[in-house]
Amino acid sequence: MTAHGLGPNVRAMSQGRFITFEGGDGVGKTTQIARLAERLDAVGRGCRITREPGGTPFAERLRELILAKETPEHSALSEALLFLSARHDHVERTIRPALEGGDWVLCDRFADSTRAYQGAAGGVDLATLKALEEIVHPRCRPELTIILDLDPASGAARRARRRHEAGRDVAQGDRYEERDLGFQERLRQAFLSIAAEEPERCRVVDAGQGIDAVHDDIWRIVGERFGDEVA
Repeated sequence: MTAHGLGPNVRAMSQGRFITFEGGDGVGKTTQIARLAERLDAVGRGCRITREPGGTPFAERLRELILAKETPEHSALSEALLFLSARHDHVERTIRPALEGGDWVLCDRFADSTRAYQGAAGGVDLATLKALEEIVHPRCRPELTIILDLDPASGAARRARRRHEAGRDVAQGDRYEERDLGFQERLRQAFLSIAAEEPERCRVVDAGQGIDAVHDDIWRIVGERFGDEVA
C-alpha cells in the first residue's frame, strides 16, 4: 500500500489521483465536484466525475433499486451488499481504468458512505464492512476525502429548495433524503468520526458557507495535498 492508500498497481501506472466527496444529503457535493473539476481542468488535469451508487450501467441499475421508495424493506447488511456489488463494478470498469489512464477521479460518495449509512446508522458491524472492502476493492482507496459538514436542518431546507426550483413536489425525495433529522444527525456524526480517525486522508469543510468560500477551502486543501501537480 502506498502512502496515500492506493495500491501499487494503480499508482505505478499513472499519475491519476482519486478524490472522494462525502457528507449528508443536501451538503452540496455535486456543485463542489463540478467546481473542482473546472479548476483542475484549468491547470491541465483531466478529470472523471462519477458517483456512488452508480458510475457504470450495472451500478446505475442497482442505484435505481436501492433508492426507489417501492423497494421492499430489507436489512442494512443486504443493502450494504448491494452497494458493494455496485462498487466492485464501478471500481473495475470506471475508477481503476480512469486512474491508470492518468485522469483525476472525483467521486460523489465511496466506502465512507457505506460505513456511515449502513454501518453507524444502520447497525452493520464495522469489522464486517472492512472485511468486505478488502474483497471488493482491496487496492483502490481515496487519496483525499473531502467531508462537507452541514447541520441536518440546513441540509433538509436545501433539499426542499432544490426540489422546488426543479418543479418537483417538495415532499418528493429518495429513501434516504426522507429519513428524519435524527437519522441525518447520526450520519453527520459518523462522517465526523471517520475524519477524526483518518485525519491524513480526510478533511472537513464547513458546507454552511457560500459556494465560493467552500470551493476556495477545497482548492486550498487540494493544493496542500498535491502541491506542484495543481500549481
